[in-house]
Amino acid sequence: MSASLPLERHREAVAAARTASLGMWIFLGSELLFFGGLLMAYLYARTHWPQGFGQASARTHVVLGTLNTGLLLTSSALVALAVACQGPTGRGRWVPWLLGAGAALGTAFLAIKGWEYRSEWREGLFPGPGFALKAVAGAELFFVLYFLLTGLHSVHLLVGVALLVAFGRGTRKKRAWAAPRRVEAAALYWHFVDVVWIFLYPLLYLVNRHG
Repeated sequence: MSASLPLERHREAVAAARTASLGMWIFLGSELLFFGGLLMAYLYARTHWPQGFGQASARTHVVLGTLNTGLLLTSSALVALAVACQGPTGRGRWVPWLLGAGAALGTAFLAIKGWEYRSEWREGLFPGPGFALKAVAGAELFFVLYFLLTGLHSVHLLVGVALLVAFGRGTRKKRAWAAPRRVEAAALYWHFVDVVWIFLYPLLYLVNRHG
């Protein structure tokens, strides 16, 4: 009886980990459908107003977008490393620091994005009566989609930062709720947010820039 108890607990832990992972994948699937619909609308509009989308994209701040891409890729690598340090590897002490570093890079992304929004407001690129590219067909629609997509992404990223901070503190204080399976689920969410940006970056910043 005593010998079978650890085995039963191991099976329960494995089942709980699979349940947490499955739940996160289902959630991410619903999020993918949401972002996918917006991306389809973007692609439809881009095929109808290619010149307007190209001229509007040229007004985006590609240097800041590229910097933010590097920040998210680095943060994703740090979070993946944090997950790898869990378990009986003897490197568990690094988990909260790696999660914290990932959250810090995500916060830097949001700060840069806020600065970018401020610059675009000053340049008259917010859709509305004072839009600077009124004469270019499709340009205003591009920026409608630009702010909608990047704004929603920033909200998701803010949630991800909160998750990393919470689990970073939880693992540092060895809280029971900060179990490895839940850290892995939070990491899945973070990677999803990063992948969404990898699609948004070329679609929004690199339209016709090769020309």
